Amino acid sequence: MTSKFGLINYNSRKHISISIPSSTEAMSPHIKSVEELRVLGINLSSFNTPTQFLICVAGVFLFYLIYGYLQELIFSVEGFKPFGWYLTLVQFGFYSVFGLVELQLTQDKRRRIPGKTYMIIAFLTVGTMGLSNTSLGYLNYPTQVIFKCCKLIPVMIGGVFIQGKRYNFADVSAALCMSLGLIWFTLADSKVAPNFNVTGVTLISLALCADAAIGNVQEKAMKLHNGSNSEMVLYSYSIGFVYILLGLLCIGGLGPAVTFCAQHPVTTYGYAFVFSLTGYFGISFVLALIKLFGALVAVTVTTGRKAMTIILSFLFFTKPFTFQYVWGGLLVVFGIFLNVYSKNRDKMKLPPFTELWKRVLSPKKGRPLSQTV
Repeated sequence: MTSKFGLINYNSRKHISISIPSSTEAMSPHIKSVEELRVLGINLSSFNTPTQFLICVAGVFLFYLIYGYLQELIFSVEGFKPFGWYLTLVQFGFYSVFGLVELQLTQDKRRRIPGKTYMIIAFLTVGTMGLSNTSLGYLNYPTQVIFKCCKLIPVMIGGVFIQGKRYNFADVSAALCMSLGLIWFTLADSKVAPNFNVTGVTLISLALCADAAIGNVQEKAMKLHNGSNSEMVLYSYSIGFVYILLGLLCIGGLGPAVTFCAQHPVTTYGYAFVFSLTGYFGISFVLALIKLFGALVAVTVTTGRKAMTIILSFLFFTKPFTFQYVWGGLLVVFGIFLNVYSKNRDKMKLPPFTELWKRVLSPKKGRPLSQTV
């Protein structure tokens, strides 16, 4: 490869020189992947930016709505609540197999992101999904959502410290409105069957911290090394599988979980397969969102999906209704508006949000009524 691309020995010198390959030589897959981004066989690069966004959002909403339903369904199986880490192990195993299959279907099978980076991403992924799954053994689903919907702000803080990003007033306001709106929205649902537990609160809080960091680390790694979605899924989840397996072997939690699931194969492994499949499809679209639009937009979409989960629960299941849902929903909608406004302000040549807010608050200077009649 050194002679082909004219690379100078990197160990002996501090610079490299790259020659442009001739037309007869194959272009580097790293360059190709900049122009082409595929998710589940769909070439997103052939669509314009709004269409790419709509496809990714539709994929996230569709698959994660099914994912959330199955997650709660699995933990409703009597006796399964203590085995949250084993469910995560099975889930990581399925994800690794799915990622390997998808990677084999692509032309470029090389690993581009360094192994040390994947070890960090895998650790954060284990913390995010493992602690989140385990917390359902101590908390009900609405209570878990209350904590998970607050990750917009930690993601923005992580973006500042990890990637050196700076967010404007509209972005900060959007994060605050969506988080407060979803908290308000789901608090009413949690009052139906509140089940707070110190252990569960600790677990979901740690999962939230890991989730805040993982999006920024993934975004930085994928943009810096131009890694593919299937590569990211395969290596991060396969390494995470090893982490969890070693942890379960050390604490002796593997045997009881295997015995229980062997007695209920359909409601455990069967549900876990569909649960993992929809989660894998969902994470593929989330990674595409991160790569195309950034971690903040991806988290905004997934946070909005949580609101849709609660709305659909009112349509399909009988639940008491209060106006807290309305006010919380309006805050979420306003947060989405602020985020969309901020992202499209430069393209549409719109005024800054602070200036727009001043215009709304300032009295209009118009002619007296007698002059307009």
